[in-house]
Amino acid sequence: MNNTPLQRLFNLLKLDRKDISQIIFYAIFSGLISLSLPLGIQAIINLIQSGRVSVSWIVLVIVVVIGVALVGILSLMQLRITENLQQKIFVRSSFEFSYRIPKIKFEDFYNQYPPELANRFFDTLTIQKGTSKLLIDFSTAILQIIFGIILLSFYHPFFIVFGILLLALLYIIFKFSYNSGLSTSLKESKYKYKVASWLQEIARNNFSFKRQEHFDFALNKNNVLVEEYLNYREKHFKIIKRQFSQLIGFKIIITASLLLIGGYLVLNQKMNIGQFVAAEIIILLVINSVEKIILGLESFYDVLTSVEKIGQIVDLSIEETPSKNLDYCFTNIALETENLRFKFPDSPDYVLDKINLKINPSDKIYLEGDNGSGKTTLIKILSGAIKPTSGSFFINDDTYKKIDLIQYRSQIGTITQGETPFEGTILENITFNNPLITDEDVKWAIDSVKLGSFIKSLPNGLETKIFPDGRQLSSSNAQKILLARSIVNKPKILFYEEPLDKMDKEAMKEIIDFITDEKNKWTVIVSSKNDYWKQKCNRKITMQNGKIIADIKE
Repeated sequence: MNNTPLQRLFNLLKLDRKDISQIIFYAIFSGLISLSLPLGIQAIINLIQSGRVSVSWIVLVIVVVIGVALVGILSLMQLRITENLQQKIFVRSSFEFSYRIPKIKFEDFYNQYPPELANRFFDTLTIQKGTSKLLIDFSTAILQIIFGIILLSFYHPFFIVFGILLLALLYIIFKFSYNSGLSTSLKESKYKYKVASWLQEIARNNFSFKRQEHFDFALNKNNVLVEEYLNYREKHFKIIKRQFSQLIGFKIIITASLLLIGGYLVLNQKMNIGQFVAAEIIILLVINSVEKIILGLESFYDVLTSVEKIGQIVDLSIEETPSKNLDYCFTNIALETENLRFKFPDSPDYVLDKINLKINPSDKIYLEGDNGSGKTTLIKILSGAIKPTSGSFFINDDTYKKIDLIQYRSQIGTITQGETPFEGTILENITFNNPLITDEDVKWAIDSVKLGSFIKSLPNGLETKIFPDGRQLSSSNAQKILLARSIVNKPKILFYEEPLDKMDKEAMKEIIDFITDEKNKWTVIVSSKNDYWKQKCNRKITMQNGKIIADIKE
């Protein structure tokens, strides 16, 4: 069930109830001290006005100064707590993203652009700063307004009316601007991300945009997106401006009214000078607190928008964690499908239709067919990346629904089309720092895919840093790293999509000979335009329009 942005914020704050309780406690204590200062000043003025300079006057001055110092110390303590809170929010958000993104179900990830989803992590920074500001400023301001109104009511009943009017004003401003303020903030954020996404596309394909016509297209598209952003940003600013204009009008009316009425009360001896000065100080504190809340509404909208953007990631379904009672020891793996069908979430047509297939251990299968025949989708289902829409998928005669996907995936190696190395060392790209992988395993994998001579030529060898997408590597060496990664665990099954399409002919043949060698007992399922795979595999499956039309064994 999806929550509203406000509910999401409350759920986020629940995680740090203790810290927030401390912040509010310090705000209460600080508010009481701040509002006791006008009383001290009132007493000092009364003493001075009476012409009595005594020890009491000195004591009161010291008390007021100590009060100012205490307020400062309490504010410092609040800063320490909010800093801890900001760090917790950042850490939790980073782990939430790194945990969820690899586990998001295919159906929920479909038609989403993963880098754009990852970019939403930067909303964490807004939540960090905005939440800290709201907790300190809003809690302090609200408490000062409440305490101030209570204190003023002791001076004269009129101030009770002032308090009621003040609270009514805050309610009206918030009531009539909340929905529109949040709506425009969300739309502004949407186009902010569209601009960021387009800049990312320009950066990713920067060579393509060097040509003048392409460069002009990039600027024009950016201009369209920025115009939409500015449109909603301006709408949002109008709401903020309206709120602030209402505040200015309120301040003018309240200040003039209180000065006139306060002067009238003093002249009619219903209030002395000390009480008048103290009341005016309290009123100024209250008005400043109202101003803090109104100005803080923009931060409030920003935080709610950021929480909603990140919350949309959290709402995406993730794969279920398998039961710890499941225990499989895969010595060999056989795969079987019965009337397996699959269609994409937004499509009425089946990409795979009535697939009946049995794959035995050590089969070397060449999967062929025209583009759109269903080869990639079948590989994704067999490798556990996506689930079939209907029909059955069995692993070792056990239904797919019961299988432990974590353990199954630990027994397979994959290379998907478009996959590239990630930023990190060559060793990290091959082993993912798996402590179970030995140096002998790494050496075997590297030598098997003909990567050894390249690594020996590098000054830092396996510790050489790779740029994102393996930018400094040749496409051939980048593919060899992926191949080494896929076999270093000595898996039971290899799923490959065009794994060698960027290699020279000689290296490609040597690697295919190794992958399909009978001494390697793994099962191989490969989709490629390279006919040499067809020559070396002992089984050929032909697909057309989502169906298997031929299954030839040699």
